[in-house]
Amino acid sequence: MRKITRFTLLVTALLLVATPAYAYVGPGAGFAFITSFFFLIATFFVALFSVMIWPIRFLFIWLRRRRALKNAKVNRVVVLGLDGMDPDLTEKWMAEGHLPNFKALSEKGSFSRLQTTYPAVSPVAWSSFMTGANPGRHRIYDFLSRDKNTYLPTLSSAYIGNAKKTIKLGKYRIPVGKPDIRLLRKSKPFWVVLSDHGVRSSILRVPITFPPDKFKGVQLSGMCVPDLLGSQGTFSFFTTRAIDMGDDAEGGVVLPLTKSGKEYLGEIKGPPNSLVEGSPDMILPFKLSKGKNGACKLTLPDKTYWLEVGKFSGWLPVKFKAGLGIKVSGIAHFLVTEFGDEVSLYVTPINLDPERPAFPITNPPAYSMYLAKQIGPYANLGLAEDTWVLNEGLLTDDQFLKECELIHEEREQMFFDALEKTRSGVVVCVFDDTDRIQHMFFRYLEKDHPALSHYPESDRKDAILDLYKKTDVMLGRVMNQIKKDDAFFVMSDHGFKPFVRGVNLNTWLHQNGYLALKPDSKKGKWLSNVNWENTRAYQVGLGGFYLNLKGREAKGIVEPGAEAEALIRELIEKLTNLPDEERSEIGINDVWAATDIYKGPYVGEAPDLIIGYNVGYRAGWDGVTGVITDKVFDDNVKAWSGDHCMDPRKVPGVLFSTSKITKDSPSIMDIAPTVLGQLGVKKPGYMDGESLMEQGSKEAVS
Repeated sequence: MRKITRFTLLVTALLLVATPAYAYVGPGAGFAFITSFFFLIATFFVALFSVMIWPIRFLFIWLRRRRALKNAKVNRVVVLGLDGMDPDLTEKWMAEGHLPNFKALSEKGSFSRLQTTYPAVSPVAWSSFMTGANPGRHRIYDFLSRDKNTYLPTLSSAYIGNAKKTIKLGKYRIPVGKPDIRLLRKSKPFWVVLSDHGVRSSILRVPITFPPDKFKGVQLSGMCVPDLLGSQGTFSFFTTRAIDMGDDAEGGVVLPLTKSGKEYLGEIKGPPNSLVEGSPDMILPFKLSKGKNGACKLTLPDKTYWLEVGKFSGWLPVKFKAGLGIKVSGIAHFLVTEFGDEVSLYVTPINLDPERPAFPITNPPAYSMYLAKQIGPYANLGLAEDTWVLNEGLLTDDQFLKECELIHEEREQMFFDALEKTRSGVVVCVFDDTDRIQHMFFRYLEKDHPALSHYPESDRKDAILDLYKKTDVMLGRVMNQIKKDDAFFVMSDHGFKPFVRGVNLNTWLHQNGYLALKPDSKKGKWLSNVNWENTRAYQVGLGGFYLNLKGREAKGIVEPGAEAEALIRELIEKLTNLPDEERSEIGINDVWAATDIYKGPYVGEAPDLIIGYNVGYRAGWDGVTGVITDKVFDDNVKAWSGDHCMDPRKVPGVLFSTSKITKDSPSIMDIAPTVLGQLGVKKPGYMDGESLMEQGSKEAVS
C-alpha cells in the first residue's frame, strides 16, 4: 500500500510539472498533458543515455565536423539581421557621422542595397533569406493566407490543430496525443542543409521558424510564435476611465478596474480551457492598491508584487488554473500608467514561460530553459514589441520605447552568448526593434504626416536616429568578436518609407464591379457582407489579392484558364498607375501576375495578383481587415506611420560584409547559397540565389 501511494504521488507530481511540454493552448486546441507526461519520462531516459554515451558522441561529432569543414573558406559565418534597416537612412546618417562602425565596415568590406522579395513583407523576405528560394518554392506569400472555404484570413506560416482524440472524464475533455503543430514554410533553410553535412548552427529569432526546425544546433523561434492566448499578441489595459477603442481597434482589450474600498479589482483573461466542456476562458483575478512611498501593490492569487508608477515591472509569472491540478504558465510585463483620481494598468501580451513553454519554441526543447537560466525570463512572442497599444494611444512614445529597449537588451545577451559558445559553423540573430520602431515613429521623419495631429507632442522625435546610433554601438561590440577566419554579414530584409495613405482594394473592386455586396448588408469585418456568388476578385492580406476561382474557392465563379487569365490582365491594366486624385499622386505603381514573378511547385497557392504600391501608400487598415468602405484612399492617422509593403523596387534592404561582394545587384535569396559556399557546401538545386563571392577568396577585416 505504501509503494502504491508513493507511485501515485510521483505520477501526480509529474503531471503537474509536465503539462506544458508540447501542449498548445489556443482557439480550438487543448492540453496534451497525458502525452506530456510520457514525454517527460522519455526525456529523462534520453538524457541519461546521452550522458552515458557522451565521450563516443563527442568524438563522432568532432570527426564529422572536421570532415564537414575541410572545404570551408572560413571557420564561422555570423549574420546579424536588422529587420527593416533602410539604405537611404543608413547612407544619410553614415555621411553625417552618426554611424561610425557601419561606415568603417562599408569602407573595409562591402556595403550595398539588397533586393527584397515580391511583396516586400517580412515573412516572405526572411523565408527567401533562409531557403535561398523565391516564394514559389517556399510557399510563404504574406502574413496572411485565406481559408478557401470560408474566405476568412489564416496565418500563412503555421498550422495549429487539435489532438485527434479525447477522453471524457466528467466535465473534462482530456486530449490523447499531441496537437497538430506544423510549419507551413517549404524548402530547407541553409542551417538544415549545413546540419545534413555535420555543421552546427545557432539561430536566434529569425522570422517564420515556428515551430522550430530540427537540426544540429540551437534555435529560438521568431515571428509568428503565438502568445498564451493563441493570438499574435493581445494586450490588456485595465482602467477606471471610460475608454472605447471602437470597432476598428486591433491587438488588445480595454477592461474595467472596479473599486472595492482602497483596492481596485480586475481579471486577466487567459486562454480557452479546452479541458473543460464548452472551453470557457481561464481567468486570473488580481488586486491593485496604493502602498507606501507611492508604490503600488499588485496582488495575484499566489504572490504579491510592488510596482512603481510609470515603470515597467520585470517579467512576472502569470498562472492560470485549468483543473485536475494543472496550471498553465505565462509571463507578462505590468505597467501602472497612473494611480490618482483615475487608475490604469497595462499588461503586455502574455508570453510563454520559457522555463515551461506551453508548446515548442526552441530546438532542442531544453534550449528555451537554458536561455532562461542564462538571462532570466525573456520575450518570446513573435511580435514581441507591442505596437498595437501605441496605435491605440494607451501608452506614450517613451513607454513604448522603454518596452522595446527591455526586449533589445535580452536579445543582445542571447546573441553574445551564442557568439561565445558557437566557435565554428553559423550564428544568426535577428533584431526586430529596427522594424517596430520605424513603423511607429516614421511620422516624425515625414513633414505633415497625417498621424502627427492625432498624437500628443513627444520628446522622442529622434527615436529612429537614436535607434540607428544604438545599433551602431552594438555593431562595434560584435566586430570585436569577429575573428580573421570568420565571415560576417549585416543585412535587412527590406527598407522603410512613410505610410501616409491607405488603399482599400476591396472598395475599388466593389466600385468597379468585381466585388458584390449582399443587399441591405451592414458594413462588417472579414468580408462578412460580400455576395460571393457575384464576386470575381477580393483582397486578403497585405501584398495582393485573389480571383474567386471556380473549383478552388468554395463559391468561386471565375472559370480557370482563359477566363481567369483575361481577368488577371484586365485588372493589371486598370490598377497599374492607379491615381489618388485627391492628392494628385499615383497610389499603385505596378501589378504583377503571380505566374509572371514566381517559379516553383507552390505558385498555385499564391495570391493571383501582387500589388506594387507607390512610396507613401500601402494596403489600408480597413482593406486588411476586410471592411468595405466608401473610399478607396484615406489618410493613415495611426502611430504606425512607416511601412515597407510597397513596390519592392522602392524598399530594398541593406547588406554589409567583411568580404568584398562580387555580384552587382545582390538579392536576399543570395544569402543562403553564400553562407553554404563559405562553409564548403554546395547549394541545393531548389535555391534560386547565387553565392555573392563565388569567384574570390575571403578578405577579412582586421
